[in-house]
Amino acid sequence: MSLAVLRSRALTGIEAPPVSVEIHLANGLPAFNIVGLADTEVRESRERVRAALLNSEFEFPNRRITVNLAPADLPKESGRFDLAIALGILAASGQLQADTLDAFEFAGELSLAGDLRPVRGALAMAMGLARDNARRVAEDRPPRAFVVASENGAEAALVEAVIVHAGATLRDVCHHIGLLPERPLPRARPPARVEASADGPDMRDVRGQAQARRAMEIAAAGQHSVLLVGPPGTGKSMLAQRFPALLPPMTEAEALEAAAVQSLTSGGFHPSRWGHRPFRSPHHTASAPALVGGGASPRPGEISLAHHGVLFLDELPEFERRVLEVLREPLETGRITISRAAGQADFPARFQFVAAMNPCPCGYLGHPTRMCRCTPDQVQRYQSRLSGPLLDRVDLQIEVPAQSQQEMFDGQPGEPSQTVRARAVVARERQLTRQGTPNSELAGRAIETHCPLDNEARTLLRDAMQKLGWSARAYFRVLKVARTIADLDGAEVLTAGHVAEAIQYRRVLRTA
Repeated sequence: MSLAVLRSRALTGIEAPPVSVEIHLANGLPAFNIVGLADTEVRESRERVRAALLNSEFEFPNRRITVNLAPADLPKESGRFDLAIALGILAASGQLQADTLDAFEFAGELSLAGDLRPVRGALAMAMGLARDNARRVAEDRPPRAFVVASENGAEAALVEAVIVHAGATLRDVCHHIGLLPERPLPRARPPARVEASADGPDMRDVRGQAQARRAMEIAAAGQHSVLLVGPPGTGKSMLAQRFPALLPPMTEAEALEAAAVQSLTSGGFHPSRWGHRPFRSPHHTASAPALVGGGASPRPGEISLAHHGVLFLDELPEFERRVLEVLREPLETGRITISRAAGQADFPARFQFVAAMNPCPCGYLGHPTRMCRCTPDQVQRYQSRLSGPLLDRVDLQIEVPAQSQQEMFDGQPGEPSQTVRARAVVARERQLTRQGTPNSELAGRAIETHCPLDNEARTLLRDAMQKLGWSARAYFRVLKVARTIADLDGAEVLTAGHVAEAIQYRRVLRTA
């Protein structure tokens, strides 16, 4: 048989659409052509596959070889198709029985010696295969297994619905599918979840700053965004770095989604990070594509790599304004769409936004002992680097003031992160039981349904909106923060005390 068809997958954002790898051998002058919108990396596989077959002691057919990667209008990149192409040539040339190949999907790059190398996106491809297998089972067709390189085995095996086999060489794979004496590959196993080390950053390290620590607890419980404002050295970065330890444990679905995004990067996903919430802290010189993602073949940026984790932007006004403005859409929708001429790529971006800034260029506006050197105009220009629409989307805006020497050295240490986390977990579970989502994701009628106010609280909130000039968005964000405060208190109805605390977390930036 001079035709063979195998299965693999491409990457389009977080999705992994199926690709048919069709290999045809014909008479004529020897040639090796790859068609199907393949980029340079894919076309270079001709030389890798030729050398890998010869060095693995197989025959490379001296015929006209055509490889078609279908569908033809789907862009293909990277060396993940090497393994499928090599096996297809063996099947089309009669060196391999083709009837066993439809039971597998293949992804792996080949070295010249025939070794299998890992590829990025193995977890995303396994998730795509799991969805397709569910449809195959519903149609009474057998599910397919996934064959990858050894280094990708544990990552792909995180999708428990898919049988994953990991091989080290091309010959290992040929043994498994029956070309050589049968020697099946073992099924790859996912890594065990490793709890974060107790020696990591802990909230007990933060002395004083009771209001800021309380605000971080509220943010962790309700999945709210936070802006920390204060002079240099008051603990803003310390609070942000310890914030992930306050968040509830990741569910299996959240851990899988976060790991799938991580697997799309060049560095790939490290199984040792399974179940750990991402913490991303890009430098203020980062560009807009670095933050939201980009490239000819779009890859995720920092906001997507922080999916189900924390995105921390230190020295917030030092970021270019156009870079900060790109945060507005994902803060609302939890997704980012990157458009290119060849199509669109969607990436998830449901992160908790934590930012820190000084109140003025010199940093000492409002400091009890150091004089601010900035003019009112300089302070205004500095603070106006943050647009109103962006600030409107930040739920908690907290002052982190300078502390006295006595508070710094002799003050009581804060509560341990585990103690705070336990309260946040109880409050989050109350939210999920009541409405199925964290309070920050409430929208429309759900806000009215799940945020009942008593008469005093309703009057206080409406008066605050009128006097402080809030937008409708700011009003509802304060209401959702008050809902989280009530959940921490175990209350069903929002009282004036809950609303008053939420209001004080809304306005912090001041002029000189």
